[in-house]
Amino acid sequence: MYRVCYELIQWPFKPQSITKYWQPATSNQQPVTSNQRMPRITGLSERLVRHISEKKDEPGWMLEKRLAAFSAYEEKKMPTWGPDLSALKLDEIVYYTDPKTKEARSWDDVPDDIKQTFDGLGIPEAEQKALAGVGAQYDAHSVYHHIKEALTKKGIIFMDMDRAVREHTDIVREHVMTVIPQDDHVFAAIHGAVWSGGTFVYVPAGVTVPMPLQSYFWMQARKSGQFEHTLIIAEEGSSLEYIEGCGAPQYAEHALHAGAVEVIVKKDAHVRYTSLENWSKNTYNLNTKRAVVGEHASMHWVGGNMGAGVTMLYPTSILSGRGARAHHVSVAVAGEGQVQDTGGKVIHLASDTVSTIHARSIAHRGGESVFRGLVDVSPQAKGAISATVCDSLLLDDASRAESYPAVKSSRSDVELTHEARIGTIGEEELFYARSRGFNEADATRLIVGGFLRPVSEALPVEYALEFQKLLDRELSEQKKPRKRRKKDIVLESSTLGAS
Repeated sequence: MYRVCYELIQWPFKPQSITKYWQPATSNQQPVTSNQRMPRITGLSERLVRHISEKKDEPGWMLEKRLAAFSAYEEKKMPTWGPDLSALKLDEIVYYTDPKTKEARSWDDVPDDIKQTFDGLGIPEAEQKALAGVGAQYDAHSVYHHIKEALTKKGIIFMDMDRAVREHTDIVREHVMTVIPQDDHVFAAIHGAVWSGGTFVYVPAGVTVPMPLQSYFWMQARKSGQFEHTLIIAEEGSSLEYIEGCGAPQYAEHALHAGAVEVIVKKDAHVRYTSLENWSKNTYNLNTKRAVVGEHASMHWVGGNMGAGVTMLYPTSILSGRGARAHHVSVAVAGEGQVQDTGGKVIHLASDTVSTIHARSIAHRGGESVFRGLVDVSPQAKGAISATVCDSLLLDDASRAESYPAVKSSRSDVELTHEARIGTIGEEELFYARSRGFNEADATRLIVGGFLRPVSEALPVEYALEFQKLLDRELSEQKKPRKRRKKDIVLESSTLGAS
C-alpha cells in the first residue's frame, strides 16, 4: 500500500556478505503439533515459524506473511552503518517460547509471579486512576488486556494482536505489515517471521478516546528476543493517545528487542504515541516505528530511551495527505557501556505538510549518544515546512555525542531548517546553583532537568515522574568527577530552502 516510500526511509545497506544466522529443518526433525510445547531452542528456522503460527491458531494468510518474512531474512544483510552489532549472535537468541498461561481478562486471574512484576510497575493502579484501557505482555505473550466497557460500546477495539488476527481478520489483514513490510530490513524480516503479542487498537470514525490506552512489555527470559507488534488504526476524524512502556531485568547474556509499531492516521484524525523504554543494558533495542498520516491528520511521537546497551530507533512519519502534520519529541540518556543511536525521519509526500523533530540527549560516564535525522521532501510536497533541532549535553570528557541531520528536497518553494548543538554544563551555571545552596551533584541534576524540560513536559504526568526517577538514579551513579569543557559548542546550524 505504501511501497513507494520505502526506498526513501531506509538507511543504506552495503552489499557485504555475512553469516546466515538460521537453522533449516532437517529430515530427522519431527513437526510439533499445536498441543505440544516447543523446546526452548536458539536460532531461527522455518520449523519454528510454522510452529508459532500453528500454536496461535492463525489463518493461512498470516502464515504466508511469516514465511515471506523468513525468506526475506535469509537474503538480508546486517547493517554496516551505526553502532557495532558484532557481539549480537542471532543464532544464540531464543526467538519464541510457548506460553505458560493464557491471557487473563481480570487482573485477579494473572499468575502471582507475573502479577508481582506488574504490580511493582503500578499497572493495576494506573488502570484504575487514569487510563481507558491497559495491556500487559510478559516475554512473548500477552497476559492481560482490558478496556472500559463504555469505550467498547463506541466501537473502540483494544486487545492483543494475537487475538485480533483471529477475531478481526479482515481489518488486520488489510493493514498489518503494510507500513513496515517484512522485507524492509533484516530486523523487520526477523520480526515479521516470529512476531508474538503486542497490541491492536482501532478507533472508529469520529470517535475520541477520552483517556489514554497503555501497554507494558516486560522481557524476563535469558538470551531471549521480544517481537511484539503494535497496530494502531485511527479512522477519519478520530483521536486517541497511546502509551507504551518497556523493561527487562539485567542478565549477562545478550537479549534482542525487535518490535514493530505501525500507525495509520486517516483524514482529520489525531494520534499521540508515547513510549518510555528502559531495557536492561544487555539488550539490543533494534525497534522499528512508522506512521502514515493522511489529509489534515496529525501524528505526535514522544519518546524516552534510557536503557539497552545498544539502541537503534528512528520513528518515521510518512505525510501522505495534504496538510498532514508530524511532531517528534525525544530524549535519550547514554551511560557507561551504552550507545543510544536515535532520531527521527519524516517523508513529505503532499503539499502544505508540516513536521518538527526535536531531540535532546545526555551522555555521561563514557556513554555515546548519536542523533540521526532525515527529512525528505518529494516533488509533490509544495509549500512543505520542516524544522529539526538536536541538542546534546556531555557531562564528562569520556562521553561522546554525534549528530547526523540529513535533508533531501526536490523543491525550492519549501522552508527547511536543521540545527545541532553539543555542549556541557558551564561554571557559571554551577556557581549560580551553589550560591542557592545546592552541592555539585544536586546542581547537575537540577540543570539536567531544565535541559530536558521541553521533552519531559510532553510526557504524561505519570511518565514524566517515572522518567525523572530513572534519570536521578542514572546520574546518582556517576562516580568520576566531571572535567571542565568549553561551555558550548555549536556544531551545525543552517536554513535550507526558500519561501
